Amino acid sequence: MNSGLIGKVEKAKRYAQERERARFCEFTVAFRGENDHHTVSFKEGTWRCSCDFFAGNGLCSHTMALERILGEMLPKPVSTPA
Repeated sequence: MNSGLIGKVEKAKRYAQERERARFCEFTVAFRGENDHHTVSFKEGTWRCSCDFFAGNGLCSHTMALERILGEMLPKPVSTPA
């Protein structure tokens, strides 16, 4: 392994431990639920899910699970002034 690559591997290890460096802006996930497969997406701070529960409630077990998995890597919700 060349010395340049060794340095990049070490930097990658450090970055992986410093999770605050990365924030997801948008992505799509194929989610295998108990009863069906769903498509979950996140864009501009907004979740979407193809499941029926999400359509009526704006959240579901699939989006909540991904929030738990990704934790601090998601942007903070924008608060609106009262």
